[in-house]
Amino acid sequence: MDASMEQNNVANNKGLVYLVLPFRKLCIATVLLPLATLLVCFVTAYIFQQDDIHETHCRVYNVLPSISAITGVSPQRYLWRVSIALHIGPRLMIASVYYSYYRKLLKSVYDVPSKILGSKLLNLCYWLNIAEISALCGVTYISNRENYSVHEKIFIVFMFSSLMYMLAAVRLGRLITPNAQSLQYKQALFVASIVSTVGLIIFFLKHRLLCHDLAFSWFSLCEYVIACANMGFHVTVILDFPQEQLVVGQGLPAKKAD
Repeated sequence: MDASMEQNNVANNKGLVYLVLPFRKLCIATVLLPLATLLVCFVTAYIFQQDDIHETHCRVYNVLPSISAITGVSPQRYLWRVSIALHIGPRLMIASVYYSYYRKLLKSVYDVPSKILGSKLLNLCYWLNIAEISALCGVTYISNRENYSVHEKIFIVFMFSSLMYMLAAVRLGRLITPNAQSLQYKQALFVASIVSTVGLIIFFLKHRLLCHDLAFSWFSLCEYVIACANMGFHVTVILDFPQEQLVVGQGLPAKKAD
């Protein structure tokens, strides 16, 4: 249903519409905001602050800075923090929309064991998604330059919750929407995240324990792949909700979420 049809229906019901926003566009903007900001931070920091972003624990040769490095220097850190703050609200809303969407689909599942498993996976997905978003806030506002030990621990929480959310979401999709186009992309992006995480751990240990040249650059490359895969996984929401609208109005027919 497009915006004009939505407004006509509301008008017939003597309601007032103040805002009709395509959900698809909101989701795309939510992903593009941190992606574009990350690109700006990388380019500007690489050009103007090479000494700062290439400084490592072992002080070995390095060509590719980490995400924490390019978003931890000033003024890039402020730009990054603003972009994360702006996109957190829509992320939380998308998590709630997904929860209601799958909850409604579960009502059409009549196999009791599958329905119980689906309910458990749905709750797990929701809270893992919330944990991932919260951890993202943590690594954003507690930089590695300000408090490395805390930043490192929150980053581990982010990685764990992100991967577990992907796994639970893929499992839930296979159970409830096995033919969905988005499921294919989610599975591929989850595999890419797992492979990159293994590489991330290996190169981090090589850097921290053995101080190999370029180990931190390979670590950073894995980190960028993980970040892009994570964004790609979340933007698959546009395949599940291609035509839905967000409507703000007065006197609209009240509908409870299923």
